[in-house]
Amino acid sequence: MANMSLPPEERNLTPDQVAALDMRRRRGTMLLTIAGMFSVIAVLLTLWTGQDWTYSPGFSHPMIYYFLVACGIIVVAGGTGLYLRRGTPEIQ
Repeated sequence: MANMSLPPEERNLTPDQVAALDMRRRRGTMLLTIAGMFSVIAVLLTLWTGQDWTYSPGFSHPMIYYFLVACGIIVVAGGTGLYLRRGTPEIQ
């Protein structure tokens, strides 16, 4: 009998499909971890972006560009990680 605590689409999977599902969820966890690390980096970069915005001449704002790149990585890795982690977690 199938495990009724699982979503209907995951109840009758073959062992190979379960392995692929676990790999997808591990990849999602890895991407969420990367997004978390880059969020720490982005918080630290905010310490310098205001000063960079105020004192750097013209379009020379490297800290702001680094901050925007870090925020882009957070959005992409976090969104992809959340999408890959969808479903029931391994440990309930």
